[in-house]
Amino acid sequence: MGVIVVGVDGSDGSVRALRFAYEEARLHGADVKAISAWHIPPAAYEAGWVPVPIDLGSFEAASRATLDKTLETAGAPPVGVAVTAIVREGQAADILLAEARGADLLVVGSRGLGGFRSLMLGSVSQQVVHHAPCPVVVVPVDVAEAHPA
Repeated sequence: MGVIVVGVDGSDGSVRALRFAYEEARLHGADVKAISAWHIPPAAYEAGWVPVPIDLGSFEAASRATLDKTLETAGAPPVGVAVTAIVREGQAADILLAEARGADLLVVGSRGLGGFRSLMLGSVSQQVVHHAPCPVVVVPVDVAEAHPA
């Protein structure tokens, strides 16, 4: 195995996915590409007739900060596992699918930061499962966490 791509969005699920990717990389002698995607939300363009200045750098910087924080939260990778942190502009599923071309494995959390918390599988997870050019692992959430008492 050579490269494992993992989606990172700052959610607890993406921390678990990153840790899973680390362990798989250790077991199979692979490198990890931790990917964070950003895009300008459509609401930014819905301000009316007068164009509102949009600072693209702030969206990218926020995504970079989220990626860095998630890498820190997940802890150091195992000895011998190289991690490349990548921030790309675009929709998360599209970016992950593009980065997964030529990869040996794509890892995502089952739930990210999307708004529909009751879904068992997030929209990005569903898209990559159906369209990935390589095997996909969807790391599940803890059952107690998904359904709090």
